[in-house]
Amino acid sequence: MELPETLIRLVGEQASRPLSAPLHQLQQHLLDRFGEAIAALVFYGSCLRSGDDFDGLVDLYVLVTDYRVFYGAGLPAVFNRLLPPNVYYLEIPYAGRSLRAKYAVVSMRDFAKGTSPHWFHSYLWGRFTQPAAVLYARNERVRRQVIQALSQAVVTFMTRVVPALDETFTSRDLWVSGLALSYGAELRSERPERAQALYQADAGHYDCLAATALGAVPYPILPAAEQGRLRTRIPAHRRRLNRSAWRARKAQGKLLSVLRLIKGLFTFRGGLDYILWKIERHSGVTVEVSPLARRHPLLASWGVFWRLYRRGAFR
Repeated sequence: MELPETLIRLVGEQASRPLSAPLHQLQQHLLDRFGEAIAALVFYGSCLRSGDDFDGLVDLYVLVTDYRVFYGAGLPAVFNRLLPPNVYYLEIPYAGRSLRAKYAVVSMRDFAKGTSPHWFHSYLWGRFTQPAAVLYARNERVRRQVIQALSQAVVTFMTRVVPALDETFTSRDLWVSGLALSYGAELRSERPERAQALYQADAGHYDCLAATALGAVPYPILPAAEQGRLRTRIPAHRRRLNRSAWRARKAQGKLLSVLRLIKGLFTFRGGLDYILWKIERHSGVTVEVSPLARRHPLLASWGVFWRLYRRGAFR
């Protein structure tokens, strides 16, 4: 089904919000470093939500034309193609402070595929159904492609979430349940109430997305008798298949998360300390890390992660 123009316009307006001077400096640093290999830069995550570029790490996606163009020949391009994205750390000075960011590298092709119904796991379409901003696009055609992918992420998300809801539901039910499902399909440190906090932080935007995008899902959705609620009738066998699919995503996501963590130990400078900081930030759980684990994170960090898991730091 073709994406509604109202949805594309709404996502485009969200993605075009004015960006700060620190972010423009971060953008220029990446462009100076990687040049024409970058097709677009997408900004998302906690710093976007809070409006504070120095609150933790700025989360960026670097969308590239081709992995070999970006990296040249070598293993990073292979790893990025086999298990996107590769994640890196960046720190630059700004007005006497340190601006810290992590950026994930993914090709335009993988980004479009990962936000579409052709991508089973929620890693990309679950992330980018949330607000995002296009920090940079090489030209207007690339910008339209990114907005199209962000809009498609919303429809893919809703298509996969609606069968998991009750027959009648609200916009809040849709978002809180869907975000909880997509978070649960990864190895995440956030508490279950995180999904509710995300919705409440920008409820008006999420409700507008639901109003414009639900017409594009492949199920009949009508107003329910009770004001503010919606109604859909989905065959029982479709609901059972959907539940099985989410169980499969959860199992698949845990494995992929572990593999990405291993890959990140090679690509992310200070990766172990960053992971521990993020876990403490979201769960409050801390562990001591030995000098051995910092010198040989791939070999020694398994004990650290096991202790974190036993203490309920992630699920």
